Amino acid sequence: MNFALSEEHLQIQDLAATFAREQLAPFADSWDEQAYFPVDTLREAAALGMAGIVAREDIGGSQLSRLHAAILFEQLATGCISTSAYLSIHNMVTSLIDQYASEPLRAHWGPKLTAMDVIASYCLTEPEAGSDAASLKTRATKEGDYYLVNGAKAFISGASVSDVYLCMVRTSDEGHRGITALLIEKNTPGLSFGKLEEKMGWRNQPTCMVYFENCKVPLANRVGDEGMGFKIALNALNGGR
Repeated sequence: MNFALSEEHLQIQDLAATFAREQLAPFADSWDEQAYFPVDTLREAAALGMAGIVAREDIGGSQLSRLHAAILFEQLATGCISTSAYLSIHNMVTSLIDQYASEPLRAHWGPKLTAMDVIASYCLTEPEAGSDAASLKTRATKEGDYYLVNGAKAFISGASVSDVYLCMVRTSDEGHRGITALLIEKNTPGLSFGKLEEKMGWRNQPTCMVYFENCKVPLANRVGDEGMGFKIALNALNGGR
């Protein structure tokens, strides 16, 4: 079996290495010292197709493979590991919207995510449940055309800065079958953030608690069917790994 990288893989590798060398490495130390989140630089990466690596082309994605993504993030990490890590999280949200969202939701948010006109966070981890999707407690109760969301998420990368949050919530008490994915916008009343975590490194990537207090989220913002969140969460974690 031939494990050598293809010409296309090598081109992606070179593109990412050049970006890391020229746009990340010279600034990484100062970004970390100042806890500066380089959104403009992330959008430059998006212009090169790095914000929707595996997403389909009709929403602006690059429609490449997980191997392409691994090669790209490996190179970006040589310039700034925390910026590379955040970009991988944004890509995870983009790919999940591409794969599981309704067509209207996908058509609305997909192009904005691949261009990084909006930036995204992924909300799974909770103070008591960790990243065990089957044990999460953040609750979404259906009321008419909306869900009312209450609970908290912990250690969320990009929190307080990101424009949208893909959140795993509990819609029933049926264990892992009771988990549903919702896309929640930053300006939703009742959505708030804790203080920024003090970290050893990775300081240019804001990380904090996310709180939901009677957040009114339209049913149309559900990603996938109700009860499908556990499958989506595992897909996200497996793809990221």
